[in-house]
Amino acid sequence: MGNPPEPARDTDSLRGSRRGNRRLPRRAAVGRRSFASTLRALDELAAAGAKISVRINDLDRGTTVLAGDDFVTLPVGGVGVVPLLIEVAAGFESGVLDPLEIIDRSQVEAVSVAGVWQHLKAPALPLSDLAVLTASTGDALAANALLARVGLPAVRTRIESLGLSRAALLDRFRDERGPDDAPHFALGSTRELAEVFAALVNSQAVSAGVSAQVAEWLSLNHDLSLVAAATGLDPFSHENDEHGLLFINKTGRDDGVRVEAGVLAGPRAGVSYALIVCFDDLSILHRMRAHDAFRVLGIDLMEYVF
Repeated sequence: MGNPPEPARDTDSLRGSRRGNRRLPRRAAVGRRSFASTLRALDELAAAGAKISVRINDLDRGTTVLAGDDFVTLPVGGVGVVPLLIEVAAGFESGVLDPLEIIDRSQVEAVSVAGVWQHLKAPALPLSDLAVLTASTGDALAANALLARVGLPAVRTRIESLGLSRAALLDRFRDERGPDDAPHFALGSTRELAEVFAALVNSQAVSAGVSAQVAEWLSLNHDLSLVAAATGLDPFSHENDEHGLLFINKTGRDDGVRVEAGVLAGPRAGVSYALIVCFDDLSILHRMRAHDAFRVLGIDLMEYVF
């Protein structure tokens, strides 16, 4: 699946070694950390027939920490809303979209696969609130409302302008996909997903303002059940962690598909990461084995950044 990170060579800051009192250069300590557990878990999934793609980038050094089939285009489920959110934020910044423009729920075709708006009494919400629901709860109805407002062609143009050659937003969310519908909501590769999240925290996605807005929305995400399970963060309030952990993420789920992409930064290092697992969801054991691999990656990432 990939190789453990190479030892770092440059740093001025010192931290204690976990092996004893001898202090190591900060990045050297990071460089010696291994993703052997992650590789083992992913290899076991691959041996069972799963399709796997993984990418981890070190944000400080600009290097690849771990990569495995990261160029392969696979279904990404709800992670596909990230370029949609970028397009909406760009519209807010340029003035093309009014954040307070009200969207009536009755004008959007009903969908019940995920989200809370379908359960709320409020029949209409402003675009800015729909963006919050899309990012924080994976709200399919809110995402479809945003997509209907900005248009699929605009999002596809935005994807091209971001330089994402292996990403596509194919369709809206649907409860069921018929033979005439696109087979998936969205496609992507872990290499490009990791790059997009790195661009967001580095203020390079469209502009500093757009990057900050989308990162703020994504910091509200409630789904910390996969990679993020290892962080110990409160799913409902983790924008300002008292231990200095910076974290934003987005997850995607579909039948036999689990995806997570994000940024995790601690006192030792910062990384952008993405993992896609496509598996045969034949039993709860098959599903839990896939979920466990994400959590193993989360533990290794926490070791890396702390």
